[in-house]
Amino acid sequence: MRTVTMADRSLPALGQGTWYLGEGRAPRDEEIKALRAGFDAGMTLVDTAEMYGDGAAETLVGEALGDVRDEIFIVDKVLPTHASREGIATACERSLERLGTEHIDLYLLHWRQSEVRLDEMIEGMDDLMRNGSIGAWGVSNLDPDDMTDLLAETGGPGCATDQVLYNLTRRGPEVDLFGLLGEHGIPVMAYSPIEQARLLAPGEGHDALVRVAAGHDASPAQVALAWTIRSGDVLAIPRTGSPAHAKENAMAGDLTLSDEDLAALDAAFPVPPEPVPLEIL
Repeated sequence: MRTVTMADRSLPALGQGTWYLGEGRAPRDEEIKALRAGFDAGMTLVDTAEMYGDGAAETLVGEALGDVRDEIFIVDKVLPTHASREGIATACERSLERLGTEHIDLYLLHWRQSEVRLDEMIEGMDDLMRNGSIGAWGVSNLDPDDMTDLLAETGGPGCATDQVLYNLTRRGPEVDLFGLLGEHGIPVMAYSPIEQARLLAPGEGHDALVRVAAGHDASPAQVALAWTIRSGDVLAIPRTGSPAHAKENAMAGDLTLSDEDLAALDAAFPVPPEPVPLEIL
């Protein structure tokens, strides 16, 4: 498994997302088995949020951790409506209770709203770091203007990551955001790297993805994941409720695409010619 340095840690380039897990869409025991299968396969980073199922995903993660908590890097997210200095402390305490742990490794502002005061958010995150509730903090869904504002704040450069929507069909961040983050040494966390499975359905670019996958005796999903983490400074968090798919996803961490593969995918899924608004799911 490739690794990415984030929050002063060497982390697997592929982790696990939990959006929609724990909400009864699939058997609960299968979802727990899927997370554990991912842990066993090396995807020892798990991402969740208080918003997901109103805490249901956090509770599921807590059950999946079992006796391997010390081996797992937990990423959680706070809603912008809770992003005041005091609100962050309260929200984090609730998340810790649902997770059944005393420490969140990386805590993110889920997105920015106009009422969020970045200085208060940073102060709240710093409070949590000082009392040991979190190990590091970051943000999610912040575009270049938002990141510029954040980095101008006292303590803003302490941001460990910006988690954004990024995959073969959502390449807008490459145009402007990634360069800004790279200048400040901030790695990217990519959510929905398979576009919630829509990349696997017939459509524009699909034939090229299938051809590249066939050349590696791999699945299109594995190629899409390998492409997402190709640069070495992007960590991706695919989500699945299937143990078999979790194991398959983890194998993409060892898949290296050739220059010819990358050229074929670039032609099928081109970068936008100019900056576009940051896309959000």
